[in-house]
Amino acid sequence: MNKALITTTPDEIAAKLQAYAHDSEQAFSKSTMRAIKGDTRCFANWCSERGLDSIPASTDTLRAYVDWGAEKYKPATVKRHLSSIGHLHRAAQLPDPTKAEKVRLAVKRMNRTKGTRQKQARGLTMLDVERILASVEWSPRNTRDTAMIMLARDLMARSGEVVALNVADLHYAEDGSGTAIIRKSKTDQEGQGAERWLSPPTVKALKDWLRFAGIEKGAVFQSLTRGGNVKRGTRLSVSDVYRSFRRLGELAGIDDLSGHSCRVGMAQDLTANGAELGAIMQAGRWKSPTMPARYGERMASGRGAVAQLYGKKGAGFAQVEDFSNEGASSGDE
Repeated sequence: MNKALITTTPDEIAAKLQAYAHDSEQAFSKSTMRAIKGDTRCFANWCSERGLDSIPASTDTLRAYVDWGAEKYKPATVKRHLSSIGHLHRAAQLPDPTKAEKVRLAVKRMNRTKGTRQKQARGLTMLDVERILASVEWSPRNTRDTAMIMLARDLMARSGEVVALNVADLHYAEDGSGTAIIRKSKTDQEGQGAERWLSPPTVKALKDWLRFAGIEKGAVFQSLTRGGNVKRGTRLSVSDVYRSFRRLGELAGIDDLSGHSCRVGMAQDLTANGAELGAIMQAGRWKSPTMPARYGERMASGRGAVAQLYGKKGAGFAQVEDFSNEGASSGDE
């Protein structure tokens, strides 16, 4: 970017950003705004240490930042930083330096050097849930957390969607099943909502928790005191969900669970059961097939051409060895 072409002063930039903050209030989720602020703050600090302008930023500055970030962060993190930097420039009505060819080539260089495959969250499968249910003893916390983990799997819910659920969002059917309305999600910022099915075991676990806790309205999952009493009117945080899942996993000898494990595990179970990618996307409210395809690829590989070959009757190692011997005999002749 040629700085000579930019006549906007720092005060004008600040005024435009302030106006944008006012106009965009509640247009984005809190997590999105928190990520943008954190990413741009990291970039601003990096620029300040080197005597460079962070806004407007030159393409040379962005290229250097990508090269530096490639040694410090995962590629996905660097790309997210660039997205936030570009967002801030557009908010200030400035040209977006992240789209420049120099920056694009720096990102491509980073991808070729480090690769772009991210570590996948450990999935919580149906077998894992059975292990947890068989391992935990009754307690107020276990009653709440097992209901929460079963609901999160059925809904393929993000942690924020789990803690936002209210009693009024639950509906029960005569056959023991039920539904839950997800009022707003990461891919539904306008709050159109999505109603999803709950299995009879999950409905029973929910009813057990709500009956014990005496919760008739408000948040489904509320905080507990150390003595196991419900803190009325409270609502769990996303961090609480993460800690609860990890705690249950550790009780059952399952390591590395996260708040995302239920979505991953259900996607894997659905793939193993033969569900099509489009159906999995609809169930998990994904707009792009990239992540659900990643989550299910290990299960899908078991139905691939090579797996089918070895699964055929008589196509085991003994037959492969016969093929090899036949080839060797022909060569000797």
